[in-house]
Amino acid sequence: MKTWIKRSLIGLTAATVVLGGLTACGSRGDHARGWSEERVTEMRGKAIERISSKLELNAEQKQKLGVLADEMIASRKAFRGEGADPRADFKTLVAGEKFDRAKAQSLLDQKTAAVQGSAPKVLAALADFYDSLNPEQQRQVREKLDKRGHGRWGRG
Repeated sequence: MKTWIKRSLIGLTAATVVLGGLTACGSRGDHARGWSEERVTEMRGKAIERISSKLELNAEQKQKLGVLADEMIASRKAFRGEGADPRADFKTLVAGEKFDRAKAQSLLDQKTAAVQGSAPKVLAALADFYDSLNPEQQRQVREKLDKRGHGRWGRG
């Protein structure tokens, strides 16, 4: 694996672990409902419909978007782990007088391995979806990315 990819994955994983732990200490707002399998499936469907509508996807493109969504969900599950409770994990790091660096490194290693294991499938699905888009649809995607967070696919 190229060095910059490895560093990026490690940095992303570390940031996710730290931010996940810190958000565990704060309020959750609308996310208090949690992310049950039903809610993930519901949100997947809504996202696919919204993106399909905005880009005017055909059936083949919509199917490839569905594969991408499924791979991203599987990657998220692998990253979180089975029955994992990020709050409990973070609490164990700060339970004693000193921050448990060994446990933190172990968690980081687990998360990095999960990302490295699932990332190739996600990238392949993303490439398949993007390559299936016509030039106008690709332009729309690039424009959305250029806006950087100023409303994702019409969510404000």
